[in-house]
Amino acid sequence: MAYNTLKKIFLLTLFFCFQFNTEAQNKSEINNILFIGNSLTYTNNLPELVKTKAKYSGYNIQIEVIAFPNYALSDHWRDGKIQKLISSKKFDIVIIQQGPSSQSKGKNILINYGKKYSELCKDNNALLAYYMVWPSLRYYNTFDDVIKNHELAAKENHAILCPVGKVWKKYFDTTKKFDYYGEDSFHPSKKGSTVAAQVIFSTLRKHLK
Repeated sequence: MAYNTLKKIFLLTLFFCFQFNTEAQNKSEINNILFIGNSLTYTNNLPELVKTKAKYSGYNIQIEVIAFPNYALSDHWRDGKIQKLISSKKFDIVIIQQGPSSQSKGKNILINYGKKYSELCKDNNALLAYYMVWPSLRYYNTFDDVIKNHELAAKENHAILCPVGKVWKKYFDTTKKFDYYGEDSFHPSKKGSTVAAQVIFSTLRKHLK
């Protein structure tokens, strides 16, 4: 009898813990996040990976993605769609991404168009975040400039920085493995996207409701 009683208490405890955890997740407020970028954003469905990681930690994230091949922040701005989306005041966080931006042209776009995004987000109660990417393996020597330019752009525009590229480089330099890269040595492998999602979620976590 004592054993059966203890077993019942144990099972009831597990049940209530499960119920509490489920209810806590259901009560989580919705965080609406807009991803703006190119193939480095949509490869392996990175936004969905971020959403899944958030869900496992009890956060409710709804995502929308505007990403096209080879697009820079200036291309999205000229299209005009993102202005309407951000102005809808629907989004809590806007994540912007373009190519490596190690050279002066990319750096200027990252900073100057980032300012436009920053002002638009501020006017519509949204937080702006930069998704720092990486150079192709062929141009690995430009990695430090990629990191520096993203850090500068985020600082100048008072934005959150998701330092994915920096995390990638530390891993590469430490392990001498380059398995975060996909077959073309530029786009991420599934492993690389999983790491990127973890970095983005970890960075944004303190800003989520």
